[in-house]
Amino acid sequence: METLALILAGGKGTRLDILSQRRSKPAMPFAGKFRIIDFTLSNCVQSNIYDIGILTQYLPLSLNEHIGSGKPWDLDRRDSGVTLLQPHNYWYLGTADAVLKNLEFIERREPKYVLILSGDHIYKMDYRKMIEVHKQKKARLTIATQPVPQKEVSRFGIMSINADGEIVEFQEKPKTSKSNLASMGIYLFDFDLLKKVLLDIKQEDLDFGKHIIPHLIESTEKEVYAYRFEDYWMDVGTYDSYLDTNLAMTKDFTELDLYDPTWKVFTKSEDLPPVKVGSSASIQNSLVSNGCVIEGTVINSVLSPGVRVGKGSIIKDSVILNNVIISTDVKIDRCIIDKKVTVGRNAVIGYGSEDYTPNVLKPDLLSSGITVIEKRTIVPGFSKIGRNCRIFKTGIFDSLEVKSGSTLE
Repeated sequence: METLALILAGGKGTRLDILSQRRSKPAMPFAGKFRIIDFTLSNCVQSNIYDIGILTQYLPLSLNEHIGSGKPWDLDRRDSGVTLLQPHNYWYLGTADAVLKNLEFIERREPKYVLILSGDHIYKMDYRKMIEVHKQKKARLTIATQPVPQKEVSRFGIMSINADGEIVEFQEKPKTSKSNLASMGIYLFDFDLLKKVLLDIKQEDLDFGKHIIPHLIESTEKEVYAYRFEDYWMDVGTYDSYLDTNLAMTKDFTELDLYDPTWKVFTKSEDLPPVKVGSSASIQNSLVSNGCVIEGTVINSVLSPGVRVGKGSIIKDSVILNNVIISTDVKIDRCIIDKKVTVGRNAVIGYGSEDYTPNVLKPDLLSSGITVIEKRTIVPGFSKIGRNCRIFKTGIFDSLEVKSGSTLE
């Protein structure tokens, strides 16, 4: 085998807060019918990489059920396929530690190259092009890179390269940096080098960004190169990026084409009936998934499978996940509503056009006006919930009005 892909899919996604309480970040629904990990899995099979290990850890049940045998991605093959790799005796303590603890699995596959991928980014990428550059440069490690805004360099591994594309300096999440060339968390290793460096560095919380990459750049071996990726790539690890990236898919022009027949995004689909649009319904610039029943108005929003919108209700600039029931005359504005929530009639969620009080408990997560409601919450009829609110299913509505910036738990 030439290339084995390892997808790191154990991330907790703490900045997604309520949404990642019962699922890992790669298992989060996206653009209606997909999960975030679908994009990385689809990239692999479209790149003719059919031997894949998925390293899970945090709340893996939802992810495991979604992937199963890998049939939707044509991965249920006799001589290759997808393997779910969960920690056994010891918890994974870092990205490289997770790979180290599965070294025996990799050795059994006898790959020439190991492609290490993140399972929580939205993008389409032909990995064969990166592998070809790796071979041409005679690299031993190639890192996929993309420029990011200077204000966001502290979220990424940032590097400097020479005229030949060789990485000469690397900093993991620096506060400031002259360079804005960021690591995408996609690494292509010669397997012999990967095995050697994993076994050589004695570090309990072994991490690629903190330990492996700086070690290789500082060593005499070097041969670490950057692969410039110019197309769409997005990390949806915050409420703002998750909502905005979803809503971007509803526009007339989208940087990421979900409808390109030459590069399909595959997923496990539910057996649900077609969308039903009632006589009083209105839908504008929205993604509406199978099994939805729309009798109200949906504007610039994403509806996952099985959502029901009652008569007189208005959904705007929101992401509604699976099997949410929205009663009559409800108004929802700039919200993320998790699965199986029931919203009573005449409720208003996301009210107050001028009150953007940040969430009192999580001001770093909610300050742009997004209100988030936990899975299986029952929102009483005639209730009013402001902006930047966190509503848990255990929350008690002592009053039918929840002010902006509140947390109900």
